[in-house]
Amino acid sequence: MKIEGQSFRSIWVKDEDETKVQIIDQRYLPFELVIEELSTLDDFARAIREMHVRGAPLIGATAAYGLCAAIREMDPESNLSEEVEKAVYYLRATRPTAVDLQHATETVWRSACRGSNQAEKLELAKAATEQLVADSILQCQLIGEHGVKLIEAISKQKKGETVNILTHCNAGWLACIDHGTATAPIYAAHDQGIKLHVWVDETRPRNQGANLTAYELAQHGVPHTVIVDNTGGHLMQHGMVDLIVVGTDRTTRSGDVANKIGTYLKALAAKDNGVPFYVAAPSSSIDWQISDGLAEIPIEERTDEEVKYVHGWFNGRIYKVLLTPHDSPAANYGFDVTPARLVSGLITERGVCAASENGLSELFPEMSKVE
Repeated sequence: MKIEGQSFRSIWVKDEDETKVQIIDQRYLPFELVIEELSTLDDFARAIREMHVRGAPLIGATAAYGLCAAIREMDPESNLSEEVEKAVYYLRATRPTAVDLQHATETVWRSACRGSNQAEKLELAKAATEQLVADSILQCQLIGEHGVKLIEAISKQKKGETVNILTHCNAGWLACIDHGTATAPIYAAHDQGIKLHVWVDETRPRNQGANLTAYELAQHGVPHTVIVDNTGGHLMQHGMVDLIVVGTDRTTRSGDVANKIGTYLKALAAKDNGVPFYVAAPSSSIDWQISDGLAEIPIEERTDEEVKYVHGWFNGRIYKVLLTPHDSPAANYGFDVTPARLVSGLITERGVCAASENGLSELFPEMSKVE
């Protein structure tokens, strides 16, 4: 994707120094474009934990690069396998809900373990990481190709009138590496000349929709309007939403979906108003080990500061402003679970399927026997 006409990915290896990985520090968007360099295991863990990067696929890629950094900085005389295992669990503890992080570290860990010494482990880890990044980009591209058919069908039904799509949080290229998940069909439709408009949930408390999704869409020239999170139901009641597409941090094999807090309420409103509710779900975000999302998906609880304070731009600077009484406590659940019964379908890199174990098994038969 592009920023001010220049091509970007959300994470990349520095050209002049392969020991450094560069990211867009998303805490400063949309006001400033800040490029941060990561080189140590602690750098990568902090970037994930403090949300310099966020979004399930990008978290996974960042953790994979972080594991490479961990191997690079290990004492070659130490028990390397044991040290790699420690690094894996250190990275996994940064964000417990997104399953991409687990998948990515497991993939790189498994590859690195085949090496007999530090140099071999590092080369194998680097190769696995680059393959993971390439696979993630392709998954998002294919989600766009499959998902755009949903938008095409609505456009045809509306005889070319504007298709109104609602999103929640940011599941764009900033949350991935390129294309995005929920945004991939939107970009594909826009590039095909389909008339569309996107309602962008602000997504409190961190405002990923208002800050990041709106930024992306503006850079790509996609018509959009930022709304407060509680507006979606009203829009649906008045026929102003044709389709909802959201991302996912973890999808169970039965089709339950954990996504940014507030997603469940949008799904309820969609069900009540007959609005199709789709989830863009790359296979990297599917947890084949669990089936009951409410009981088995860990829900991250974040600091109350994210609720009590807001960041904004004034007179050339970013300011942190208190919203609540000083002494009022705040709860900050990062995600909620939308039951499969409220999901119209899952958009994966292999096609669109029902949000069910049978639906997913038809597209991923090799995973149907995973215990």
